[in-house]
Amino acid sequence: MKLSIDEQREILDNALLADDVEDALWQFVDTGLAEEILPELPALRLEQDPIHQHKEVLSHTIAVTAKTPDDLVVRLAALFHDIGKPATRSFKHGGVTFRHHEVVGAKITKKRLRALGYDDGIIRDVSEIVRLSGRFKGYADGWGDSAVRRYARDAGHLLGKLNMLVRSDCTSRHDYIHQEIQYHVDDLERRIGELAEADRRSAERPLIDGDEVMEILELGPGPEVGKAIKFLLELRRNEPSLDREGTEVKLHEWWSGYQS
Repeated sequence: MKLSIDEQREILDNALLADDVEDALWQFVDTGLAEEILPELPALRLEQDPIHQHKEVLSHTIAVTAKTPDDLVVRLAALFHDIGKPATRSFKHGGVTFRHHEVVGAKITKKRLRALGYDDGIIRDVSEIVRLSGRFKGYADGWGDSAVRRYARDAGHLLGKLNMLVRSDCTSRHDYIHQEIQYHVDDLERRIGELAEADRRSAERPLIDGDEVMEILELGPGPEVGKAIKFLLELRRNEPSLDREGTEVKLHEWWSGYQS
C-alpha cells in the first residue's frame, strides 16, 4: 500500500531525529524507503570514475547529517546540502566539478520538501541554508570585512544553523582538517560579533560632530548645538544608510524649521 504524504514525512523525520542517525538513514536507503520518499538521496550514490575520483556523495551526506546537532532544520539542510551534485557533475575542467550545485540543490530541496508537505517556514529555511552552504569556502584564504558582513547579512536569522552545517561538513580522515574548519568558523563568528558591535557603536554617533555643526550652521557654543546633535543622533538611528551629504541637507532643513 502506498504511503500517504504524512506517513512519508514522519518516516523521514524519525530517521533524522533517531538516536543513531547514521544507522537510521542507511536503513532508510537500504530498505528502499528512500527510493519512494526521497529518490534524490539514493541518486547521490554516484558511480566512481577511476580517472576523475571524488568522494562517494551518499556516504558523505549521511555522515555529515549524523554529525549535526539535533535540529530538524539543520539535519534536513545537511541531508540536502549536496543534493544538486548529480545534476551538476562535470568532467570538462580537468577533474570532477559540481559547479553551482548549491543553487540547483536549493531548488530541488524546495520542490521535494513541498511535495512532502513540510511547513512553508521549514521549506524556506532549509532551502536557503542549502543555497548558502558553500559560501564559507574561501574564508581561510582571507575575507575582508565587507565579505564577512555580506555572509552574515545573507544568512540573517539562519546564521547559527548555517554555521552548524559548515562545522559538520567535513568527513576527512585527518583530524587536523576538522580542527582547521572549527578554528576558521570560530574566527568568522568572532569577526561577525566584533563588526556587529562596531556597527552598533557607529550608529550611535552622528556623521557630523559638534564642531562641524557650529561651522555648518555658523553657530557659537550653546544649547542649539546640543539640540542639533540630538537631532543628528535620531537621524542616524532612523536612517543609518544616509551619507554625509544627505545628513547636511537634513541638518539645514531641521535648522530652518527650528528657527521659524
